[in-house]
Amino acid sequence: MSTGLRRFVPGAEEAPAPAAAAAPLPATPATPAAQATPATAATPATQTTPATPTTPAGQATPATAATPATQTTPAIRATPAVQATPATAATPAGQTEEKCEFCAAAIAAEHGHVADLESSSLMCACRPCYLLFTHSGAGQTRQQEPEPGGGGEPGQQRHIGRARYRAVPDRYRSDAGHPLTVAEWDALEIPVGLAFFLRRSAGGDTTAFYPSPAGATECRLDLEAWARIAAGHPLLTAAADDVEAILISRGGQDQETAVTFLVPIDACYELAGRMRLLWRGFDGGAEARDAVSSFLGRVRERAVDLGQEP
Repeated sequence: MSTGLRRFVPGAEEAPAPAAAAAPLPATPATPAAQATPATAATPATQTTPATPTTPAGQATPATAATPATQTTPAIRATPAVQATPATAATPAGQTEEKCEFCAAAIAAEHGHVADLESSSLMCACRPCYLLFTHSGAGQTRQQEPEPGGGGEPGQQRHIGRARYRAVPDRYRSDAGHPLTVAEWDALEIPVGLAFFLRRSAGGDTTAFYPSPAGATECRLDLEAWARIAAGHPLLTAAADDVEAILISRGGQDQETAVTFLVPIDACYELAGRMRLLWRGFDGGAEARDAVSSFLGRVRERAVDLGQEP
């Protein structure tokens, strides 16, 4: 904008020169008194109308064409930049929506899980990816047949390894016909009043875990005592390896039987995570106890008797 103004200012400075040349007019009035008229002849000086030849410069209409420069309307076209609407489109991303860990599709808060048996972890999955691993043989690996001359017998079948991924079923079961007594619970020597028991396909052994301030904590289990008790309680052996668990709550001191359920393994880890957040003091505190009671209530509502399975 300033560049355009400098272009017209020099023309405006040259114009006063013709105005000074018009000064000789005072010679006409011989009347000395009327020599005031030469003063009026200063009007030619007011003939700075030649100064109005700044109108050539005042062809500042081109200068007013400098208004194109003032046409910061292109600058106001920076409103596209103000179109932070793309930035507001980033707000959904700020809502930390969950994604399927297989295909990265967005998933709802309530979604299925798939167990990764190699890393002993749970993965969030969309419905299509979840269904891929519901079949027991899905994702199984096969070892190659022995090479000729490599010591293998002709026609030897390939060895099928276990699948790496398994979908966690949404199955809740109880067995009112075979309650677990408090004496049987005490024989397991679990140091707390609630635990879940998981059988791993890798070794076939059952491991006990309980919720604690550190999350799911593994504890030593007397496997002989477990096998002896499980022989009289079909529910204890009904859980699928790696993806289902047996949840047992000792309950209050006035109860004669422990509460036993078959539940998905992700429900157990959900409870362990909740305890980690809510645990206060030595015994967990009132809020943690309420959370356990609420959790067991929801499990009880969803549980179907084992004898009613198709």
